[in-house]
Amino acid sequence: MTTIDLDAIPSEEPTSYDWPTLVTELNQLLRLKTTPIGMKMFATVAEMEAVPKIRRPQSIHTTDQIVAQAARLGWTVGITSDDLVGAQCGAVIGLHPRDDRWLSGKNMAGVWFETIEDSAQHQAAMDCVPFGQYQAMAVSPLTSGRLDPPDICLVYATPGQMIILINGLQWSGYKKFEWSVVGESACADSWGRALKTGEPSLAIPCFAERRYGGVNDDELLMALPPKYLPRAIAAMKRLAANGLRYPIPQYGIQSDARAGLAVSYGG
Repeated sequence: MTTIDLDAIPSEEPTSYDWPTLVTELNQLLRLKTTPIGMKMFATVAEMEAVPKIRRPQSIHTTDQIVAQAARLGWTVGITSDDLVGAQCGAVIGLHPRDDRWLSGKNMAGVWFETIEDSAQHQAAMDCVPFGQYQAMAVSPLTSGRLDPPDICLVYATPGQMIILINGLQWSGYKKFEWSVVGESACADSWGRALKTGEPSLAIPCFAERRYGGVNDDELLMALPPKYLPRAIAAMKRLAANGLRYPIPQYGIQSDARAGLAVSYGG
């Protein structure tokens, strides 16, 4: 692992990113199983299609599938609303309007929610990118550097890995994270919210993400703007130096806990 000054945690947004080094360090700290990727929105289709080695879908997909093609296959993929299976996927990333039909939740009533009123409340609760700003979106492994920088980074991790990442995000300039769960359409909790607010956003991937997006049963998803990654990595190194690292060793449920607690939490 690269040696750095553990106290020199960056406080400003970087002007450039060394993606191979950042991802290598992230993997060393968290032992991730899934490729960290970036997502970027584009004002025009031409800008998206100018990304080096970008693939364009030959079939109709969900956004979950497009994200998975980057995270599971290592592809760089670009889409427009015409490539997506329906309005639900497009609305989350601002490629489809949240019009009256979409807001009604009609298609989900009796399937995901008991009543049309429940469905409408779900739709209204979703965090979505405002419509009209963008015509296209692309995803790519961070190490490719093809979306430099992406609007957000997507990190799939187990709960144990994720709490260490969260601890890193909270090391300095502490902030209590308060995340919501919309249930189905949980991509609104991750990439929808992160794109909309510019804040780290944690989600429990939903049925569709697991069924169509290849998300593993033990994975959570953190979406965050790239400026947070160098700080989190530097902070996780500082935590590791304090003995707070992944994998978290089991202490034993019947052991005398005082010695361990004295090290991690003080006397």
